[in-house]
Amino acid sequence: MSNLKIAIIGGGNLGAAIAQGIVKSKLAKAADIVITRRNLGKLDHLKKSGYKLTTDNGVAVKNATHIILCVQPKQLAGVMTEIGGQLTARQVLVSTITGISIEEIGSHLKKKMAIVRAMPNTAIAIGSSMTCLCARDASAKQLSDVTKLFDGLGMTLVIEERLMKAATVLAASGIAFFMRYIRAATQGGIQLGFDAEEAQLIAVQTAKGAASLLLENHSHPEIEIDKVTTPEGCTITGINEMEHQGLSSALIKGILSSYEKISRIKN
Repeated sequence: MSNLKIAIIGGGNLGAAIAQGIVKSKLAKAADIVITRRNLGKLDHLKKSGYKLTTDNGVAVKNATHIILCVQPKQLAGVMTEIGGQLTARQVLVSTITGISIEEIGSHLKKKMAIVRAMPNTAIAIGSSMTCLCARDASAKQLSDVTKLFDGLGMTLVIEERLMKAATVLAASGIAFFMRYIRAATQGGIQLGFDAEEAQLIAVQTAKGAASLLLENHSHPEIEIDKVTTPEGCTITGINEMEHQGLSSALIKGILSSYEKISRIKN
């Protein structure tokens, strides 16, 4: 991972979070990262931290080892026109653009080069993203280097590209699904007598603890559930009532509905 020179095309919330996460993880220095944005005034806080800023995408990628695209899908063609002539086969192109396939990205290139798709979620802003990756024409080292970059921003999983839409639903949309559970748990806590702030704190920390147990113990949810359910107890009574009301079924149907929606999108 030495001698990394990174160009981040699009210094919005995602681009800025990636830049800051890379430096925080000590994978590269701020001075080795160039960030582009039309309005550089919105990146003054990054300039003060030593990041290089420019409005010229072509200049940004010229000496980069890795180019990370953090723009909207409608901006892809214009960006590729600007940087296409500067790209070389030694560079790695990383796209975080939702719904844009590697094939479409490659159609804008004049040269064959390594392309990696990355699908993070909004928790990347605090270094806790679940990022799924897939690649084409990338060597094992190139893919490993990109994986290490995003490992510094949470956790990563390399998958087949055909699963990218499913990953978007499960990881990116999934943030909203878990937020809705936490909100519902908070509302239940308020009805039980807690203040809103107290109920939310309990719900949030409990959700974090549940997820951490699975990650740390490498266990199945049912194993952890069995540890807190006793015969004729309040926990099993609550779980059974939630299931009678369709909790698991509603969650699965919601995930599948989101996937059906995203599957109707061209890429």
